Amino acid sequence: MARTCVITGKRSRVGGGYSNRTRATKFNPTGARRRQVNLQKKTLFIPELGKKITITVSAKGLKTMKKRGAFQTLKAAGLI
Repeated sequence: MARTCVITGKRSRVGGGYSNRTRATKFNPTGARRRQVNLQKKTLFIPELGKKITITVSAKGLKTMKKRGAFQTLKAAGLI
C-alpha cells in the first residue's frame, strides 16, 4: 500500500533542494528530493461501531478527526 493518508489523501512530493548559496551563484544545484508525509499508524476505538480500527493517517488528518469526531470523519472518507 502506498504511503497515503486515508483522510486527507496526502502523499509524498518531490521538492527542490536548493541552498541559498546555490541561488546566489547559480552553480552546483543540489537537485530534487522527496518530501515524506508525517504519517502515523493509529488504532482507534469507535463507540458507534463498538470496535477498534487501525488506520494510517497524517498529523493533519488527526487534527481533522479531533475537530469533527472520528466516526464522522471516517464515514466521510468512505472507510466506514
